[in-house]
Amino acid sequence: MNAQSDSQHDLVTQQFGPRADAYVNSPTHAAGPDLTALQSLLRGAPVADFLDLGCGGGHVSFHAAPFAERVTAYDLSDAMLAAVAAGAGQRGLANITTRQGRAEVLPFADASFDMVVSRYSAHHWRHVAPAMEEAARVLRPGGICVMMDVYAPADPLLDTYLQTIEMVRDPSHVRNYSLAEWRSLLSAAGLTPQAPQTFRLPLGFQSWVDRINTPTLHRPALLSLQAGAATEVKEHFAIQPDGSFTLDTMLIISIKENSVLAS
Repeated sequence: MNAQSDSQHDLVTQQFGPRADAYVNSPTHAAGPDLTALQSLLRGAPVADFLDLGCGGGHVSFHAAPFAERVTAYDLSDAMLAAVAAGAGQRGLANITTRQGRAEVLPFADASFDMVVSRYSAHHWRHVAPAMEEAARVLRPGGICVMMDVYAPADPLLDTYLQTIEMVRDPSHVRNYSLAEWRSLLSAAGLTPQAPQTFRLPLGFQSWVDRINTPTLHRPALLSLQAGAATEVKEHFAIQPDGSFTLDTMLIISIKENSVLAS
């Protein structure tokens, strides 16, 4: 990795380490139709070894633990991992272990996991294509990869607005990818993506900026961007007078090979 990518990884750690408890306790991250869909998948396909890639506050791990023999919560931030370990202990989830590292270089042997899942993390990865190749590498034949994240609308106007507010709010943001980009990334990694499930995620402005501790000077800039946005932008993101708005999120299941779900 070059100095630029090291700087990005450091920025992510600096942004999220001090906010670990906020993400563990975030109602926005603790529930949602994507987590419900994940548990439905796990009920039909229980796994031995489960990897929560870029685990953040650990909510994927917490939801997976009742259905998997072993759950590895993996993240760049040691502080986040400590908060996840504490949360697992409070919930009595003894099958969750933590491991620190980058998404682009996984410290696991080939074919180590039955399922790899990532939620609300990939838009911070400096090198998303190698990370997806790594996810595919550590999956066993017949394994399942599930990617859950905010996705960018195909319309360039809406895409540009989304990337702008994400960056102003949080400088560690890299990119929200479109559904077409996700299909390409997954296919290039040797996975077979299924049709995505899409959702709408309402966000309160104040909790959105407080959770990541957006700088004070940036908060009125975000409100100004909302106020000055085109009508199409305001309608798509359902921007409200108090700054609350709605994002598009997705869940994409991909199969490595020889999976019963591929039939």
